[in-house]
Amino acid sequence: MAAAVLFALLLAFATWDALRGPPLELWHTYVPKDLRAAELDTLDWAAYLRAEDSLFASVREHVTLRLKPEARVPFNRYFEGSPVYPGRFATDWNRSYVLEPVGQPVGAVVLLHGLTDSPYSLRFIGQHYRDRGFLVLAIRLPGHGTVPSGLSHVKWQDWLAATRMAVREARRRVPAPLPLQLVGFSNGGALAMKYSLDALGDAHLARADRIVLIGPMIGITAMARFAGIAGWPSILPPFAKAAWLSITPEFNPFKYNSFPVNGAVQSHLLTRVLQRRFTEYAASGRLDSLPPVLTFQSVVDFTVSTPAIVSMLYNQLPANGSALVLFDINRNVSFGPLIRPSAESALDRLLPPAPRRYRTSVITNAGPSQASMVDQDMPAGDTTAQVFPLALSYPSSVFSLSHLALPFPVTDPMLGLEPDLSEDYGIRLGTLGLRGEVGVLVLNAESTMRLTSNPFFPYLLQRVDNWIDASGVAATARPH
Repeated sequence: MAAAVLFALLLAFATWDALRGPPLELWHTYVPKDLRAAELDTLDWAAYLRAEDSLFASVREHVTLRLKPEARVPFNRYFEGSPVYPGRFATDWNRSYVLEPVGQPVGAVVLLHGLTDSPYSLRFIGQHYRDRGFLVLAIRLPGHGTVPSGLSHVKWQDWLAATRMAVREARRRVPAPLPLQLVGFSNGGALAMKYSLDALGDAHLARADRIVLIGPMIGITAMARFAGIAGWPSILPPFAKAAWLSITPEFNPFKYNSFPVNGAVQSHLLTRVLQRRFTEYAASGRLDSLPPVLTFQSVVDFTVSTPAIVSMLYNQLPANGSALVLFDINRNVSFGPLIRPSAESALDRLLPPAPRRYRTSVITNAGPSQASMVDQDMPAGDTTAQVFPLALSYPSSVFSLSHLALPFPVTDPMLGLEPDLSEDYGIRLGTLGLRGEVGVLVLNAESTMRLTSNPFFPYLLQRVDNWIDASGVAATARPH
């Protein structure tokens, strides 16, 4: 009875909430026809790019060219006159792309972006792989890069089919035995792992030699399972807004701000399937064939579950050379009284006692009142960490990393704390430190407070370099 009452209250709240807030716009109601899993499994890369061209053309026809006068404002990414309109940039990073190295490739890497993101989110990591001699293939996953409503009908199986197609193309261009790596950010990390587990039992799927995960979505919050219920009232036209968890102005040219219920549901379903597969394969010993996994993760993360990464993934991995890098909160004394006790003790609760079958590196302050940072590195099988000083530190105003920040350098022209001014994407979100009265800006408080770039990005690239070297690629391929 208690469950029934809770269910009724949740449904009533969703119905009431659907009647308030901003109205739905064209980018919430027009659903472009993206490719589905059955189609993706029959296409090659060239056909996918042709379909992508048609998809973007349909968005321009049905959204951009049909905007109401009140929607033709500078902060709307779908308005052709806006400084954040992606079509005005030299490169529209919402689209799939391939980065070719100079000379013959020494390997291939497939980049898988996160939920509501676009291929932009991994461009700097992709450029680094290209500079190391890799052919880089970054796919725009179905439902992404166009309009937020694209996520309202997509299925997680579509994302996985797109992953298979991208790997097929990477292997076609760079055949074995040259190395193949997968890099997945957030939801893309879940896809990288699901694909890799599938490849263990399917000889038709090319196996990756190494995997890099950045804030992987191995687990998400328990509330995600109720997201679908919250969207039920949307079957009635007056309550169409119930199909959305958030309806927000679209001022980011390469990421959706609005978020449909279905996006959360599909991500939750993917993580459920992935967790079951991990448990089954661990019990049968099939994980022994899994390639080594390198993960970068913030100890505190509002989007994905850090404990799930440890318990569901790393604690079940074999001793295969995998490594976990954890970025601690800023323990500088100036933040001391303001940090929640749960955040301060998160690291202590996270890792099982040593020895562990995987290497762990904790990036943390050298001391509780010191700004300087160290790498507390513990090799697999050891019980004592070696401490290495880092020539990097938290900016004085930053109390932790965020999920959003991990794959972006501080020089990112749009999201960086110290943006590269040679590129201009119409907005500098990473430098916003705004003060004023509420209700004036189109941004909410979260948009201005959440960190959007990673001050430890050079360390991340260094570890990626080590990962590349360990795969057998000559260190001489590294750019000077």
